[in-house]
Amino acid sequence: MRIAQIAPLYEAVPPRKYGGTERIVSLLTDYLVDRGHDVTLFASGDSRTKANLIPGSAEALRLSPTTTDPIAPHIAMLEQVRELANQFDIIHNHVDYLAYPFIRQWSTPTVTTLHGRLDIPELPLVYRRFPDVQLISISDSQREPLSPFGLRWVGRVYNATCCDVLGPTGDGGDYLVFLGRVSAEKRPDLAVEVARRTGLPLKIAAKVDVADRAWHEEHLAPLLDDPLVDFIGEVDDGGKAELLRGARALLFPSSWPEPFGLSMIEAMACGTPVVGLRYGAVPEVIDHGRTGFVCNSVDEMVAAVRRIGEIDRAACRSHVERRFSVPVMGAAYESIYESIIRVQGPIPLPSAS
Repeated sequence: MRIAQIAPLYEAVPPRKYGGTERIVSLLTDYLVDRGHDVTLFASGDSRTKANLIPGSAEALRLSPTTTDPIAPHIAMLEQVRELANQFDIIHNHVDYLAYPFIRQWSTPTVTTLHGRLDIPELPLVYRRFPDVQLISISDSQREPLSPFGLRWVGRVYNATCCDVLGPTGDGGDYLVFLGRVSAEKRPDLAVEVARRTGLPLKIAAKVDVADRAWHEEHLAPLLDDPLVDFIGEVDDGGKAELLRGARALLFPSSWPEPFGLSMIEAMACGTPVVGLRYGAVPEVIDHGRTGFVCNSVDEMVAAVRRIGEIDRAACRSHVERRFSVPVMGAAYESIYESIIRVQGPIPLPSAS
């Protein structure tokens, strides 16, 4: 198949540090190339990929000192895709509804994976206008806020992580870890509360976006003078693997409709159990009692941490290999592509002239 992947420009593909969507796009794109497909990746120019890269910006936008309007490069990139659309059998969109007006302008079969939360009040304005877009969710629970709109879901594909990159199962240690993003939704302050109540050290490896700085200063920063708490900041892949393999458990106290939660499978791939709150996709990702614990309150999280020795770390790793590995995710997307092309028909090869 001739496949186009459209990635967000906020992070490189793969991201240097934080960046869930771009990480998934990278894993999927390289998998498809290894499978023999002709893949073109529209992404930032500092991306590293096995595919043919068409840059939509010179560098990733989030940390670029010269970027003031991140939407403009995305619109320009989508126009590039439109101009080349007839060169592909299928186009896979990862930039959400920004692409929907463009999708209507080309005849190439197109599918969109929604990577974010769908409980945003303004989203119905979009989906009332674009009920025909073909959508893939990254969990079953992710779809619930938009269930009244009869959208065109063509599949659900769980995210994946690369077990080889994360390395072998670790033995664990005497500390807890919070990994991801500092925000009101992710609730690292609750992770601090669990650490204090269990008496275990907590390492926080997380980024603080501009939009979340006020929350960080008000709710988390005052807690960081606790000797149990070590705020590390963002980590790269090597630092992440080392951190997770050495942890007793990953705390996942997210208190919002979590679409998936990539850090959970990254932890389990390292053999580290997860203790999370029952929001969004958490019950779909954690095998309760086998790879961690799904909790209804902070009190239950504290009790679960005290029981974490009951979890077999090898079982955590095998759980990810079986359900959340790159081959499992890649095969699911291949199957969806083939099904869509079968229904809509292949696009003729462009003329040599």
